Amino acid sequence: MLDIKFLRENPEAVKENIRKKFQEAKLPMVDEVIALDKANRAAIQEASDLRAAKNQLSKANGPLFGKLKKAEGAEKEQLQAQIDENTAKVKANDRRLAELEALETEYAEKIRRLMLQIPNMIDPSVPIGPDDSANVEVARFGEPIVPEYEIPYHTQIMESFNGIDLDAAGRVSGNGFYYLLGDIARLHEAVLAYARDFMIQKGFTFCIPPFMIHGNVVEGVMSQTDMDAMMYKIEGEDLYLIGTSEHSMIGKFIDQIIPEDTLPQTLTSYSPCFRKEKGAHGIEERGVYRIHQFEKQEMIVVCKPEDSMEWYEKMWRYSVELFQSMGIPVRQLECCSGDLADLKVKSCDIEAWSPRQKKYFEVCSCSNLGDAQARRLKMRVKGADGKMYLPHTLNNTVVAPPRMLIAFLENRLQADGTVTIPAVLQPYMGGTEILVPKNNK
Repeated sequence: MLDIKFLRENPEAVKENIRKKFQEAKLPMVDEVIALDKANRAAIQEASDLRAAKNQLSKANGPLFGKLKKAEGAEKEQLQAQIDENTAKVKANDRRLAELEALETEYAEKIRRLMLQIPNMIDPSVPIGPDDSANVEVARFGEPIVPEYEIPYHTQIMESFNGIDLDAAGRVSGNGFYYLLGDIARLHEAVLAYARDFMIQKGFTFCIPPFMIHGNVVEGVMSQTDMDAMMYKIEGEDLYLIGTSEHSMIGKFIDQIIPEDTLPQTLTSYSPCFRKEKGAHGIEERGVYRIHQFEKQEMIVVCKPEDSMEWYEKMWRYSVELFQSMGIPVRQLECCSGDLADLKVKSCDIEAWSPRQKKYFEVCSCSNLGDAQARRLKMRVKGADGKMYLPHTLNNTVVAPPRMLIAFLENRLQADGTVTIPAVLQPYMGGTEILVPKNNK
């Protein structure tokens, strides 16, 4: 969410930013906010003037009451008339103040609702484009290889190890759920444990957050559009299932004053994630690619504004390093303006190579949200000079199996159907170096 002072002083810049994000329908909101803000400030000023006048009238009545006790005849009548007139004005002021206070509340709520929909200012380095088709490849890491032998669909690979049961999950929970079994389930947990320790070694503090959050936290960490498309609400409760641990990890700082000497806050969190994932999807997004429930290791940073871009660079590079350590080729893809969620200043995807599809697909998403979440959640930092300012927040996927398992299994599958385990994962797999399909044993 933008600072209303910034919008008030830079309306054309805000409108141009909306155009760059191809959200022209939101352009009238800027003028609407400015008009409401003007009316609100006028109401606040009038209320302030009325309170001052009320105080003066109340003070004026004090001496008049004293004189009234001693006065007689015409003088007493004049004093009483003056007191009555002042009292009537005070009552009129009170009625108008009540009207103005109601208007202030109404204006403030309308302004807030509009400001929640106006997108954050994107970084000048963000490429301009309407949707993800305009995202820009920046760099590749590792050699994308297409082997001479056929790479089966990922669920077929898992089934060769008796490692997945989608039919049973469908009976129990419906489409978009799964049972992972045996070696595949163990591999799933090994990847998460390795990712956890990888981030701890980078100096991040490991956390397990709440998996449900209040509605005001949801509103603070994500846009309304994303909320409607993603979040599951608990019926009869002010609680939502998290779509990623970023939600509850950033929410941890709601209404908090953070001592400057504790920055940066670098946290890595594990959680299950729950998403509606609305809409129909093609074959490549079935299986365990686009699902309603999965597990994830996340990284979150809360830092000084001047440090956020440096952390952004570090964070996406951590993802590259992690995937490279497991022998999975990846690339960095810069997200264009139209592909950025409204709160994001800058974002990139890390995509893993799929030798079966002969293309890359998303496995991580790294985002700098500037001070948008901090402003919504009323997070503040107390500087050394005693002044308050808003921190910047960033997040990035460390690893999100089972989708990440698709890249892992395809890239480490051998011609005989076995899957090799990289050295970094072997300690988490009981020393296992290779997985052998059940029908090969």
